Amino acid sequence: MSKKNTSPLALHGGTPVRSTEKTWPAWPIYDEREKQALMEVLESRTWFYGPRVEQFEKEFAAFQDAQFCVSCNSGTAGLEIALEALGIGAGDEVIVPPYTFIATVSAVSRVGATPIFVDLDKSWCMDPNAAEAAITRRTRAIMPVHFGGRVCDIDRLRSIAQARSVALIEDACHSWGAKWEGKGTGALGLCGIFSFQQSKNMTGGEGGAILTDNEDFARLCRSIVNCGREAGMPWYHHINVGTNARLTEFQAALLSVQLSRLEEQTLKRERNGALLNSELSEIEGLEPQPSSNRITRRAYHIYCLRIDEGAFGCSRARFVEACQAEGLPISAGYPLPLYKQPVFKKLKDFDYDACHCPVTEDLCYTSGMWIMHPVLLTEEEDMWDIINIIRKVKENAELLK
Repeated sequence: MSKKNTSPLALHGGTPVRSTEKTWPAWPIYDEREKQALMEVLESRTWFYGPRVEQFEKEFAAFQDAQFCVSCNSGTAGLEIALEALGIGAGDEVIVPPYTFIATVSAVSRVGATPIFVDLDKSWCMDPNAAEAAITRRTRAIMPVHFGGRVCDIDRLRSIAQARSVALIEDACHSWGAKWEGKGTGALGLCGIFSFQQSKNMTGGEGGAILTDNEDFARLCRSIVNCGREAGMPWYHHINVGTNARLTEFQAALLSVQLSRLEEQTLKRERNGALLNSELSEIEGLEPQPSSNRITRRAYHIYCLRIDEGAFGCSRARFVEACQAEGLPISAGYPLPLYKQPVFKKLKDFDYDACHCPVTEDLCYTSGMWIMHPVLLTEEEDMWDIINIIRKVKENAELLK
């Protein structure tokens, strides 16, 4: 499997470790089951918020060990609706990480509240100590991200949230199938939000879900999703200020089929991720995203890896360039912390220019790298290709300076 490769790098005219004939999986993955499910909805003429949506909500709640699932049309909408259901708005603060997709933070701004950025710890997830230190009398919620599918330190964050009487909202948009001490993500705090956008580990093209074990909270979220309606009441009876964030029957049909293969895919990603962790952690200058013995099933949306340029022997940019030339689809991930995005220059309720999160800045500017989840759906021999590519780059690192 593993072999020493002293041949020239592909960048320097050598033969790539992985030939162009060996492709990585295309995404999304589908088969005749998706086609059949879509045709059944088409021919039923019930395309709108009906039995397929109800079926998927029950299936997904059960899969994630939650009591209630409220589907919606995107993970972004789910985040906004959860905040709205809590009554969070102008004058309130929500603690968020700066290393995440912007929707985690823009949702806070769109309900009128103020995002408060706190740094990560070595897990690539929110640092609980930093979150605790950031709590003020205006704080209404802590919203950590299970980044890459790695569950954050939910025990510590939950303890902090309970002690300070603030809500704990999981941005679980990377963590389908992940479990913390035997329970799925999504209802480890008050609620958790999932995304089913096309790049996600299960997808309906778009779509989202709010999971919770709190029945009253679920009922309110469902009302907001469905134009403020209340279950069992007449159609033109509205008790809340809501919106139309409903999932369609077509999306729900796709998602039910996607869910049927998710456990098998999750376990395969987990096995392949464990092999990469074992081998790549032995290479000086590289550090895979660490796990925890409280994570009883690890989901991988992104395989996350850090490089110490001094110890490895070359810069991240050159490492990525060399690995790509050898046939590995790896990238540097987010280019800058969210508080450096132009949108936060426009917001006047907080001085985001003063934000400084050293771990996040190191990931963005120097060390962080991503391999996306479809790569982990291949076979063990493909993982050895990845390992051998990275070992080859390490052996030639001096030539990349």
